[in-house]
Amino acid sequence: MTSVEPVTGAEFLARSLAANGTTHVFFIDAVLRRTLIELGTLGVQRVLGHSEKAVAYMADGYARIARRPGICFAQSVGAANLAAGLQDAYLGRAPVIAMTGHKQPWMQHRNAYQEIPHAPLFAPVTKFAARVDQAEDLPRLMRQAWREAMTGTPRPAHLDLNGLQAEVIETGLVSEPPVADPVMQMTLPPYRPVPSPSEVRKAAEQLLAAKRLVIVAGEGATASDAGRELLMLAQALEAPIATSLGARGIVPTRHRLSVGCAGNYAAPPANQIVHEADLVLFVGCETGDQVTHTWRIPAPETRCVQIDIDPTEIGRSYGNTLGLMGDPKATLAALIQTIGRVGRDSAFADRAAGIVAAWRESRAAALASNAAPIWPDRLCAEITRALPPDGILVADTGYSGIWSSTLIELNGEGQTYLRAAGSLGWSFPAALGAKCAAPNRKVICWSGDGAVYYHLTELETARRRGIAVTLVINNNSGFGQGWPNIQRQQGNKPGDVAELVRFGPTNFADVARTFGLRGIRVEQPDQVAPALREAVASDETVVVDVATDIDCRAPEPWLPEGA
Repeated sequence: MTSVEPVTGAEFLARSLAANGTTHVFFIDAVLRRTLIELGTLGVQRVLGHSEKAVAYMADGYARIARRPGICFAQSVGAANLAAGLQDAYLGRAPVIAMTGHKQPWMQHRNAYQEIPHAPLFAPVTKFAARVDQAEDLPRLMRQAWREAMTGTPRPAHLDLNGLQAEVIETGLVSEPPVADPVMQMTLPPYRPVPSPSEVRKAAEQLLAAKRLVIVAGEGATASDAGRELLMLAQALEAPIATSLGARGIVPTRHRLSVGCAGNYAAPPANQIVHEADLVLFVGCETGDQVTHTWRIPAPETRCVQIDIDPTEIGRSYGNTLGLMGDPKATLAALIQTIGRVGRDSAFADRAAGIVAAWRESRAAALASNAAPIWPDRLCAEITRALPPDGILVADTGYSGIWSSTLIELNGEGQTYLRAAGSLGWSFPAALGAKCAAPNRKVICWSGDGAVYYHLTELETARRRGIAVTLVINNNSGFGQGWPNIQRQQGNKPGDVAELVRFGPTNFADVARTFGLRGIRVEQPDQVAPALREAVASDETVVVDVATDIDCRAPEPWLPEGA
């Protein structure tokens, strides 16, 4: 038997990542320097960012597009910032693997400089976290981190490596060869379990018995790539399809059965239609407060069928639920086969389509508005036209999420919509990560000015690394979502309420130029389309700074009277 020549931990980590398909890593110096040098010899791109949160967001965007773990590193003192950056990946079901250094055990509990316990920081935002005390443990714990991040509900994992800069692990020896590993070559979803035939039949019976069936798809359906099956089942059952923000665009948004996003970031039709259902089929949807408008859409007593790969999600928020534990795509396929071809009454689906059509007609004038400052509605319409058939749209949270998810249309085929799961400022770094994962696809990022301030320095990263995205800034010199609310709360009290949510004005086209990038200032509606065309065609990041009206209101969600 031939003995295996040991390699250092740095060599093992770098060669394993490269051998198993990782194309980029995102990091803040100073950590894993030996590994990063080795990665450079193997062709893996090393993206140095300007904050730990930003590199976590880049890894998040990369993971959502690559459908495999995004990798990010930070040294010990940056661990708290890196953990904060994992919140969106955790909430958005993205497999990110974060690695940090920590000072050696003999230095712990002795007031070591820049050192605090890492485990409590990462516990709320990871599925799996482990200390790696010696290099020989690295292969086993890497595989486990990969397995945990990718299986079931995909979410982050954390490896805390011995040494301030992980030097103990990097310089230690590993006897296992760094080779292609089936565990580390997984892509989402790695497994497709299906419920038993009897469970599928029982669910099919309930679906067929419903008179007003609505489907609500979530992030789990997106992770499962279940769009085709979702639409096939909806057509067989004449069931309108609503989605969470995380599943926006999983089916063509202009399809007759598509009714938009449900919940508190919804346009009015979706909530009204879901509320009228006598049965709701949740597909890979966590039934949290955002997609259900704080558990009022649908009403709490509504009968539900719920498909989820995580059994702990089934019936979490709606007690009257029949659960199907399985991969959404495979489970939908089993339901389609069981149900077969049926002649369903289309009256409810026709009513839903009519509600959506009437709402679209009511927004048509705003989408074509020639007002200046520019209405965000018009900006949405122009982005719909500018996004290529295989383009990626990345949106921030708050008003960016509402405007983009209600008024930008997606083809449900080649286009992808990524949204922040809650952290303002996420979108621009995430868009850079998404572009790294899909270098041949065009990426448009929608950010408000309030959001872009968070990680404006990553413009330098985009220029230095040649990462080309179109950064569209909805620049209204303030927090647009909060502006009317704080005015209402001020009432007749004296004082200047503007200082609480207004800032600027800032010309971000000028800011872009100081970073060595192209910036285009847009102040008239007829300038939006040519600016987007120029930016999308570019092979570098271009900032399109659009001066918009802060008093424009995004579509508001529907609620029944008294809710």
